[in-house]
Amino acid sequence: MGKGYRPGRLGEEIKKITSDLLLKELKDPRLEGSLVSVTAVDVTGDGSIATVYLSALKMGQQDNSKEYKDEILEAMRSCKGVIRREIGKNIKLRHVPDLIFKMDTSLEYGRHIDELIDSVVKKDEK
Repeated sequence: MGKGYRPGRLGEEIKKITSDLLLKELKDPRLEGSLVSVTAVDVTGDGSIATVYLSALKMGQQDNSKEYKDEILEAMRSCKGVIRREIGKNIKLRHVPDLIFKMDTSLEYGRHIDELIDSVVKKDEK
């Protein structure tokens, strides 16, 4: 997994390690009661930066507020050192990429598009 390791495969390994950590080891109180999953990881060509896309659902209620998402992102930023250490342990790399956490908005965007299509279909039926 050295120098010639492709960014796509590196991203998949980072995704797997981060997902495992979310399930088993990360015990941040801000993550309690939430279902947080890693949807994708984009790694730059030189492997110096990895952008980790997250989706989060609050158990028992639908909370997509900006404050909730910011809280999840802040919790992940505080766990960045632990995640990078595990990546370094599990993947042989000279330099472990710096992690940037972002919320994945594709599900919300898809839901919005579905609502628009449904409204157009209902107007056509009338």
